[in-house]
Amino acid sequence: MQIDENLCNGCGQCIPKCAEGALQIVNGKARIVSEIYCDGLGACIGQCPKGAITVVEREAKEFDEKAVEKHLAEENTRTSRAQGKPQWPVKINLIPPQAPFFNQANLLIIADCAPVVCSSLQKKLLQDKRILIGCPKFEDARDYSEKLQKILKLNDVVSITVVHMEVPCCSGLKWAVDRALQASGKHIPMKRYIMSIRGELDER
Repeated sequence: MQIDENLCNGCGQCIPKCAEGALQIVNGKARIVSEIYCDGLGACIGQCPKGAITVVEREAKEFDEKAVEKHLAEENTRTSRAQGKPQWPVKINLIPPQAPFFNQANLLIIADCAPVVCSSLQKKLLQDKRILIGCPKFEDARDYSEKLQKILKLNDVVSITVVHMEVPCCSGLKWAVDRALQASGKHIPMKRYIMSIRGELDER
């Protein structure tokens, strides 16, 4: 497999199809971790919307099934440990859909103004959650919906909390989450909070 970094946008759609764990998102691009993990069958190729993955004929290290088993076990351990570590990135448009910290996570999808307006928000809602921040006024809520749908489909998300400001444009964040959840076909518990411009938090 060969990945054209100029075409790859880091969407992560190729990763779930690689049962051997040969692919990872590194610095915003899909990369082959090691050739010994790649069986060369090309299940990842049709998943790339940009056509960044191709098959080329060249010398390569031989596929090692035992090394794959060890690698997958280590990845599972790493993912478990990652649940309690700091998260980056947090912007909806930047975050890879299959980031390891999303598995078994409680998501907090929040308007970027909200933590500034309410200084106590971190104590109230941010603890023990994975954060996704966005602003539907300056970015496309449809793009948010598509990214969130991928995140929900590719990961075992436990719960969703949505926080947005009371201004009309900010409600696009809730719309994006609703649409993504419906399209994912999953039933995930969700809470919604609306924050006033005075910093008052109201659960709906």
